[in-house]
Amino acid sequence: MRLARWTMIPKFMKRTRVLDVLFVSAWVILSFPARAQDSTQPPAGQHAILTVKGDGVQVYACQQVDAVAKWVFQAPEAKLFDASGKEVGAHGAGPFWKDIDGSLVRGQLVANSKAPAAGDIAWLLLKASSHEGDGVLSKVEYIRRSETHGGVAPAGGCDAEHLGATVRVPYTATYAFYAGKN
Repeated sequence: MRLARWTMIPKFMKRTRVLDVLFVSAWVILSFPARAQDSTQPPAGQHAILTVKGDGVQVYACQQVDAVAKWVFQAPEAKLFDASGKEVGAHGAGPFWKDIDGSLVRGQLVANSKAPAAGDIAWLLLKASSHEGDGVLSKVEYIRRSETHGGVAPAGGCDAEHLGATVRVPYTATYAFYAGKN
C-alpha cells in the first residue's frame, strides 16, 4: 500500500510547514501597502466627455485662523489645454471651468483624496452645481481633478508680520468632465 508523501511527514513537521506558510503569507500581505479606494472616481454610469490639463496657480492668503497665522486657500487660476497643447478654456474661483465655446460649469466638492506625492494638492471629485451656455460643459455632471503636481501652500512665511500677504503657488492637474449616458 502506497502512502501519500504528506502522511509520511512526522506530525511536528506538518505543523511547522503550515506555520511557515502562514508566516510567509502574512509577510507578503503586510509588505505591500494596502491601496485605499479612490473616493474621487465618479459614480457608476458616468463617462468622460472632456479631459484637459490645467496649468496655473493656487492662490493662498496669510490669515489669522484660531489665533494662529496660516496660509488659507483663496482660489485657483489656471488655463486649460487639450491633448495637443491648445488652450481651450480657463479655471477659476467658485470653482468654475469655462470652455472656449462659451459653456461654463461650476462645481461643489463631493470628495477629496490625498495626492500620491508630497507637495501635490489633493485629488478631487466635484458635482456640477450650475451651468451656463450650450457647449460641451453644459452636459457635465461631475468634475474630477487628478494627476496633480505642486500647488500646496508654503510651509512657512506666514506670521503676524505677513498677515494679508498672498502667494501664488504653481500647479498642474488633469481635469476630467463626466456626464451620464444619454
